[in-house]
Amino acid sequence: MTNPPVTKPSAPAPFDPAQYKQTTGKQWDDAAGAWHAWAPTLRSWLGPATVRMLDLASVAPGCRVLDVAAGAGDQTLQIAERVGPGGSVLATDISEEILIHAAAEARRAGYTHVSTRAMDGENLALDDASFDAVVSRVGLIYFPDQQRALTEMRRVLVPGGRVAAIVYSTPDKNGFFSVPVSIIRRHAKLGPPAPGQPGPFSLGAPGVIEDAFRKAGFRDVRAERIEAPLRLESAATCLRFEKESFGALHQMLGSLDASARDAAWLEVGRALEEFERPAEGFVGPCELVVAVGTK
Repeated sequence: MTNPPVTKPSAPAPFDPAQYKQTTGKQWDDAAGAWHAWAPTLRSWLGPATVRMLDLASVAPGCRVLDVAAGAGDQTLQIAERVGPGGSVLATDISEEILIHAAAEARRAGYTHVSTRAMDGENLALDDASFDAVVSRVGLIYFPDQQRALTEMRRVLVPGGRVAAIVYSTPDKNGFFSVPVSIIRRHAKLGPPAPGQPGPFSLGAPGVIEDAFRKAGFRDVRAERIEAPLRLESAATCLRFEKESFGALHQMLGSLDASARDAAWLEVGRALEEFERPAEGFVGPCELVVAVGTK
């Protein structure tokens, strides 16, 4: 009797940056309203690190600032307040829908020096040396070509200007996000991300973002690690936050049917209960890296 042929697992499809960008833009269009609705959570969670990012970028009254991957614009408002009416802020994002919320919030706050433009961060349709500072909060990690994005940011800076970015550090320091990612990857039968592929932890290992800045031509590069726990009422609240507004998780679940997706989310919710504390509610571990470089 002959042995049956051994079936080898099929190789994963090659990463397609163009398709990835198209999918990512649609995900953020779909999640725009939810992400905007969670703005108070984003401010309490990411606000202090954003202040440090702006400090490192030397954002001051009168500065012209480019906010790349601005999303619904919570940090754009922080920038606008700091630069004042003598400065300006341009918020850009690949999603047109999410920028509608950024523009509306700027109008509501009376910040006439804020403008928005849908734009691919790897191909900035902007003049050379037209900004005093460029910032990006938890956006650079999702660019397919992070080097091109950094090179473009450097191009639009004036000489002596600075780029500063916030990224997540490593999975072990970010359980609120890495635990759901690992569970969803298992349910969707996804392998680990390929080297160089964008993702939440793609720039978080020690020295990685610094090397990326130097390779893009920046000098005086440095990075700081900041503890930024995500504090919410309960694990159930965190589950709702991630289900409503974390487009990357929905992208990973795209191949599953509704019942399989529900099973994955059920396991995620149970796992997040690990981070509940009797007197504090949900405290999700999060460590951010704030990096800066000078042109």
